[in-house]
Amino acid sequence: MYAKCGSLENARHVFDKIHQRNVVTWTTMVAGYAHNGHADEALELFDSMPERNVVSWNAMIAGYAHNGYGEEALRLFHRMQLDGVKPNSKTFSCVLPVCASMGSLQQGRKVHEEIIASGLQSDVFVGSALVDMYAKCGDIYSARNLFDKMQSQDMVLWNAMIAGYVQNGHVDEAVELFEKMPERNVTSWNIVIAGYAQKGYIAEAVKLFQKMPERDVVSWNGMIAVYVQNGLVEEAMDMFLKMSEPNEVTWSTMIAGYAQNGFLTNALKLFNEMPEKNLASWNSMIAGYAQNGYMDEALKFFMTMPKQNLVSWTTMIVGYAQNGHIDEALKFFQKTPQRDVVSWNAIIAGYAQNGHGEEALKFFCQMQMAGLKANSKTFASVLSACASLTCLEQGQSIHEDIIRSGFQSDVCVGNALIDMYAKCGNIEHGRAVFDKMKQRDVISWNVMIAGYQQKGHVDEALDLFQKMPERDIISINTMIAGYAQNGFVNDASKLFQEMPEQNVVSWNTMIAAYARNGLGEEALKLCKQMQLEGVKPNLQTFASILSACANLASMAQGKEIHEQIIRSGYHSDVFVVSALVDMYAKCGSIENARFVFDGMDERNVVSWNAMIVGYALHGCSREGLDIFEQMQRTNVKPDKVTLVGILSACCHAGLVDVGWQYFDQMSQYYRITPTMEHYGCMVDLLGRAGHLDEAKDLINKMPIKPDATVWGCLLGACRIHNNIELGELVAECLFDLDPDNAAHYVLLSNIYAASRRWDSLEKVRKIMKDKMIQKKPGCSWIEVNGQVHSFISGNRSPPEEERIYGKLDTLSRQMKSSGYVPDMISAE
Repeated sequence: MYAKCGSLENARHVFDKIHQRNVVTWTTMVAGYAHNGHADEALELFDSMPERNVVSWNAMIAGYAHNGYGEEALRLFHRMQLDGVKPNSKTFSCVLPVCASMGSLQQGRKVHEEIIASGLQSDVFVGSALVDMYAKCGDIYSARNLFDKMQSQDMVLWNAMIAGYVQNGHVDEAVELFEKMPERNVTSWNIVIAGYAQKGYIAEAVKLFQKMPERDVVSWNGMIAVYVQNGLVEEAMDMFLKMSEPNEVTWSTMIAGYAQNGFLTNALKLFNEMPEKNLASWNSMIAGYAQNGYMDEALKFFMTMPKQNLVSWTTMIVGYAQNGHIDEALKFFQKTPQRDVVSWNAIIAGYAQNGHGEEALKFFCQMQMAGLKANSKTFASVLSACASLTCLEQGQSIHEDIIRSGFQSDVCVGNALIDMYAKCGNIEHGRAVFDKMKQRDVISWNVMIAGYQQKGHVDEALDLFQKMPERDIISINTMIAGYAQNGFVNDASKLFQEMPEQNVVSWNTMIAAYARNGLGEEALKLCKQMQLEGVKPNLQTFASILSACANLASMAQGKEIHEQIIRSGYHSDVFVVSALVDMYAKCGSIENARFVFDGMDERNVVSWNAMIVGYALHGCSREGLDIFEQMQRTNVKPDKVTLVGILSACCHAGLVDVGWQYFDQMSQYYRITPTMEHYGCMVDLLGRAGHLDEAKDLINKMPIKPDATVWGCLLGACRIHNNIELGELVAECLFDLDPDNAAHYVLLSNIYAASRRWDSLEKVRKIMKDKMIQKKPGCSWIEVNGQVHSFISGNRSPPEEERIYGKLDTLSRQMKSSGYVPDMISAE
C-alpha cells in the first residue's frame, strides 16, 4: 500500500521489519522503488532477492521501461532468459513498447520470434503490443499483416492499428479502419482526431469531435492540438475557455501553441496564470523562445526552472543548434547529466544542419562507442551529413548499418537514403531504394524527383511526377526548380501558371528560374507581380532578384531593391548582404560593393567571395588579393569559388608566379580539388601572359578530360599572340568537342585574318556555311532612368534609332579627326 502510494520510506520501514519475507513481499518493494523513479535502489534490492519468479523479473523490467531506461530493460530481459525464467505475456507486453520507444525494429523482430516460440502470438495483449511496435518502428505493412491474422480482435488492438496508421501519416487508412470498428470507445475517436490534426484536416476534425457520443479531457486536448498545429491559436483559446476542467496537458498544449506560433507574450501570460506549473509547461516556454530565436530568454527560463529533466537539456541543445550557435549547443550537450538517444540525435542533427558533416559523423561514432543504438532519427541525420559531404562510401556503410538494425522499412530513413544517394551522384542506388520501399509518403516521391532533376534526368522526373498518387505544393515547386535547373524555363513557367495555389516558395522558385537562365527582366516583372498579389518577399526572393539586377547590370533597380531590403528588415542577413555586394560589383560600382561589404556585422565565405570576385571583374587584382589575405586571417575557410576569384585576379594582373603558387596550394594547403573552372583560369592566365606551351602542357596533364571552355581559353590566347600552328591544333579539338559553337570558328578565322591567310579564312567560312553555323549577334545593355535598354548587333530598330546612330556617326568623325586609326583586321 505504502509503495503504491509513493511513500517509499514507510514502505521500506515495514519491509525491513518483516522477518519472513516471500517472493511477493520482495517483488512489491522492488516495484515500488522502480515505479517511483528509484531504479538503482530497485535493482540493488532485486539482485539481493533469495529467489525470483517471472513476476519479479517483470516488475524490474517494467520499472526500467517506465523510467526510460530501454537498454537496461532489454539487458534484463536477456538476463532473465539466461537464468532459465520463461517470459510470459506480461513480460512481452513490457519489452515490446521498449523496442518501439527506441525505434529498434531489429530487436522487436527478435522478440516477435521469441513470442512465436513461446506460443503467445494469439494473446490479444501481446498482439496489440506487437502491432504498436511495428507501427512505431515504421513497418506499417507488418503491423497490418499481424492485425489481419489475429483471431481475437478487441478494442485495444483496433485502436493500436488505427494509431499506427496515424503515426505513419496514413490518415485515410486510419479513417477507413475506424469506420469498420465493431464498437468504439472515446480513445478510438481521439486517435482519428489526432490524425486529422496532423494532416491539417480541421473541418473533418471538428465534425468528428461534434459527433462524439462522449468526450473526455483528451478529446478536448486533441481539438486544441488540431487548432494549434495549424496556427489557429484564437480558435484553440476559445476551446480552452470552454473546458470545465483543463488539466496540465491542456495548459501545456495551449502555452506551446502560443509559443510555437510566435505569440510569446500570450504564452508567458498563460504560463504565469497556470495553477501548477509542470515540467512540460516550462519546457514549452523554453522551446517557444528557442524557436523564435530568443536564446537568452530561453536560457533564463532554463536556469530558473525548479528542476530540469532530460527534455529541458535537449530542448536547449536543439534551440542553440537551430539558431546557428553550435558551440553553445555542444557546451550544453557536454553538461547534460544523463544522455539518451534523443540527446545524441540533437547534437548530431545540429552539426549536420549547420554544415558540419564531419563532426556529425564523429559524434555518431562516439554515440555507438557509448553503447547507444541509433534509431531512425539518428540515421536520417547522419545520412544528411553524408549527402552534404558527398561521401558515398560512408553513406553506403551507414546503409549497411541500417539493414543490420532493421530500419530499412522506415519511411524517413528510406527518404534520407534516396537523398544521400542522389546527392552523392548514384541516382541508380537511390531509385533502387525507392522501388523497394513498402510504404512511401509524398516526401519519398519529392526526394526521388529532385534527385533525377539534379542529375539532369528531366524525363524520368516528369514520369515519376505524373505517376504520383498525390501531390503537394512541394512536388510542383520541385518540378519547377528542376525544369529551371536544366534550362526548360518555358515548361517551368507553364507549370507555375497552372498551379492551383502558389506560396512564397513557388514565386521564389520561378523568379530564381528566370534569373538563373539570363531572363532578368522577366524575374523583375514577376517579383512585382508577386507583391501586387499580396505575397511578401523573403530572403530567398531578394537574393534571386539581386542576381537578376546583377546580370542586367541594372544599378537603379538594384538600389531600389536595396531600399526595400532595408525596409523589410533583412539588411543584416549575411546572405542578402552578400548578394548586394555581388550586385553592386557586377553593376560597375565596386565602391558601393566595398561600402556594403565593410558595413557587414558578420561575413561568411559567400561574402568574401563576392568581394574577391568583384575586384577580379573590375581588374583590381591587388585589392582582390588583399581581401583574400584578410579572409585568411579570419576563421572562414576558402572554397572553390574563392580560388576561382583569386586565379581570375592573377589573370587580369598577369601574375603568373602568384597564380601558380595559389593553384599548387589548392590541394596541399586548402584541400580543394581543382575543378574544370580552376584549370580554365590557369590556362587563361598562362595564355594571356604568352606561356602557350606551358598552358598546353597543363591541359595535357589534367586528371580530368578538358572541356571546350578550357580549350577555348587556349585558342583565345593563340588569337592574342597570333600562334597559327597551335591555334589550328586547338581548334580541331574544339570542333570535335563543341562542333556547333560559332565562337570557335570565328576565333580561328580571326587568327587567319591577322596573318592575312585569306584562303584558310574562306575555308573556315565555308565549313560554317555548310554546317549552317551562325554567329550569335552581340548584345549590350544600357540603363537610362531606371529602365534597361538592350542593343543587338545588326538590329536597326531600337527606339529613337535616328538619334542613336546619328550620335555614333558624330563620334566616329571626331575619332578620325583626332587621328585614331581602328584595327580592321578581323574576320567578323
